[in-house]
Amino acid sequence: MNHGQQSSDGKHDDDAALSDFLASLMDYTPTIPDELVEHYLAKSGFQCPDVRLTRLVAVATQKFVAEVASDALQNCKARQAAVVKDKREKQQKDKRPILTMEDLSKALREYGVNVKHQEYFADSPSTGMDPASREDQ
Repeated sequence: MNHGQQSSDGKHDDDAALSDFLASLMDYTPTIPDELVEHYLAKSGFQCPDVRLTRLVAVATQKFVAEVASDALQNCKARQAAVVKDKREKQQKDKRPILTMEDLSKALREYGVNVKHQEYFADSPSTGMDPASREDQ
């Protein structure tokens, strides 16, 4: 076989697969609405009338969010497993994972996103409100 012919056939297969994928995006309804993607694309200075490109960005964003959420859940489970080992005498009544900002920040850091969050916590829904408006509550 001719080496040049193989690479041209491979390129043709890649082009056909890309064309098929882009065509399938026309029938796909992404989790992230087109309007939201278009808003943030326009806000960043990018405009494209092709809905397939907008949906491609939506699919990539959805994948990124899913991976970050999965990594944050793994961090949460590891953290809670370490707490259970430290406190073997106490049984947890509720074994549902409790995702914290620390878990999410650690997962995002793996992707190069540094999150800074407030170092305080509200004790009640009225914490931080104007004293006059607290009386209305």
